[in-house]
Amino acid sequence: MSLQSALERLATYRANNTRASQDIFRNGLLVLQKSGFKKLGDDGWTSLEQLVLASIDVGRLDIADQCLQLIADKFPNSPRVDCLIGIRMEATEPPETALKYYADILDADSANVAIWKRRISVLRRTGKVEKAVNELVQLLDTFYTDVEGWLELADIYASCNQYDHSLQALSHVLLLTPQNPFYVLQAAETAYTSEDFYLAIKMFLTVVDMTDADDSEQLLQESTPLGITVRAWFGVKLCARRIAQNENPKSSSNTSAPKNLELLDELATERLRVAYSSSGEKGEIAKGRQEVFAWVATPLA
Repeated sequence: MSLQSALERLATYRANNTRASQDIFRNGLLVLQKSGFKKLGDDGWTSLEQLVLASIDVGRLDIADQCLQLIADKFPNSPRVDCLIGIRMEATEPPETALKYYADILDADSANVAIWKRRISVLRRTGKVEKAVNELVQLLDTFYTDVEGWLELADIYASCNQYDHSLQALSHVLLLTPQNPFYVLQAAETAYTSEDFYLAIKMFLTVVDMTDADDSEQLLQESTPLGITVRAWFGVKLCARRIAQNENPKSSSNTSAPKNLELLDELATERLRVAYSSSGEKGEIAKGRQEVFAWVATPLA
């Protein structure tokens, strides 16, 4: 592989935020051996940074150390270098050593978000969940617009079966990024898990509204649901059944009951039938067709 091809491949991984460690290591090693990073300015050093992380992932700590030394010589006292050193430390040193390293940096610069997040990651990984939550809450009090931080907090709460708290964290995510249907879907599924079916069906329908190409009745009947739209229709179907089976369903969010529940169930059934009636040319969505048809044919109550 040529140097130019390797650099282009690394750039593609960066643009897509893809963590393909084995391939990044192979291409990055070629760039390192041919000193290609020196010819590209900032992009070259970013490629070297990629190689550090990939080398740690694949266990080539010798290459990671070599790259780290080059980066540290070029950018002394850089916060990004400090973070890379911490990640390298996490690979071989006891967690307490990494935590102390991060704490010392935060004592000198409490606004270093990357270091703060690494410290929270180590706390969570070592089972100190309560302390991780406390520090993450402090971080979000200071940097409210950090969407990744809110998503991490929601994930921690969900892993502890505290779904109401997870929903509260996700509500901040939706406030900050209202146009992202994947986050709405995550909130819908969390609401379903917490058995707030009124809120869940409302949010699943919001995902459908956000992801359908055109919501006019005529085109809705002609279109084939794809991607997360199919998942959202599954959610609508599941919620409709749970609501119908529960004599006195309650909503912890005080969301009102959906109108025309039977019609929503029928629409979800029709949309799922359409989705699984495709020939399979657009992917694997048609697999399991008979099982899905049998499932959606089950009466609502």
